[in-house]
Amino acid sequence: MSDYLLFATERYALPILQPLAQALHAAGHVAHAWFADGAAASQLDAPVRMLEPGQAGLRAAVALKPRAVFSAANWVPPFVAGAKVQLFHGFNVEKREDARGHFRVRGLFDLYCTQGPATTAPFRALAAQAGHFAVVETGWPKLDPLFRDDDGGSARWRRLAGRRPVVLFASTFTERLSAAPHLFEAIQAQVAEGERYWLLTLHPKCAPELFDRYRSLAGPNATFVETEDLIAAQRAADVLVADTTSVVSEFVVQRKPVVTFRNRAPKPHMLDFDDPARLGEQLEHAFMPSPELQAAIDAYADAIHPYRDGRSSERVIAATEDLLAGKLGALRAKPLSSWLRALQIRRELGYWGRGG
Repeated sequence: MSDYLLFATERYALPILQPLAQALHAAGHVAHAWFADGAAASQLDAPVRMLEPGQAGLRAAVALKPRAVFSAANWVPPFVAGAKVQLFHGFNVEKREDARGHFRVRGLFDLYCTQGPATTAPFRALAAQAGHFAVVETGWPKLDPLFRDDDGGSARWRRLAGRRPVVLFASTFTERLSAAPHLFEAIQAQVAEGERYWLLTLHPKCAPELFDRYRSLAGPNATFVETEDLIAAQRAADVLVADTTSVVSEFVVQRKPVVTFRNRAPKPHMLDFDDPARLGEQLEHAFMPSPELQAAIDAYADAIHPYRDGRSSERVIAATEDLLAGKLGALRAKPLSSWLRALQIRRELGYWGRGG
């Protein structure tokens, strides 16, 4: 039995870490969690042992000396003991250039657990150049429940819909990319018609006034879904309406159609549009996808996340054990930039004690 630490900085990381915690527990290990920033007040379900937020919990994390730290954030406290494993907090949706976005290497991690071929190859090329981290394609723990029994979570949403088809709306918080401010009236009209049942969700960082507007649509034809219930909502929905959020990629993994509003990098598997008045038209296409569209959806799903067995968490644990056993090869020392970043993290966290 070994101790492992789960780390997050935002609420949206919780559905990524929970399946991994359950897999650790099933393997006889103990999962502890310490969260910072926007996730500091959040909790994971048992059997996770939650450490206090703030300095007391951070000191406990250091004293724990975990075998590995699993991070669903862009960074990790480097002074906590154990292998540092990057799980990613989303898919590569091309919000930024590669060097500033998904493929940015910060020098903090020993192992990158990639989601599928589309990201594995670029990270392996970076690893070959840098030499201070390893890359293993494992799939993404967040999607494990997408392909397993979810204890009736998705069935609950389907019951609310009755016999109607179900549409999920999700939006990013990035203001220049968010569909939420632009599509509200069009979605409001669709909800009022009642032909389809709507599940509505927003990124936790969206403006409070947007939350108020979309929550106001809840009723016989729609419900608002909290971040922690997003996977169940994706299982329940037949079609997704979104923008440049990574939920698009999560949803497509199920081989289901997506309608995107002004996506930053539209692709053949998306039904992209830029006029809110065309929402109804695009939904009609989505509910009757052409063979060409379905083929594009299937190909993209295989590229970004070919795993449909719900066991990515187990592969993450196995990859971590291989790293610790030296089976992934010797790693070079971290670059100077990582030591500078470590000092910044200490300053931001207010921690100047010994490392683990």
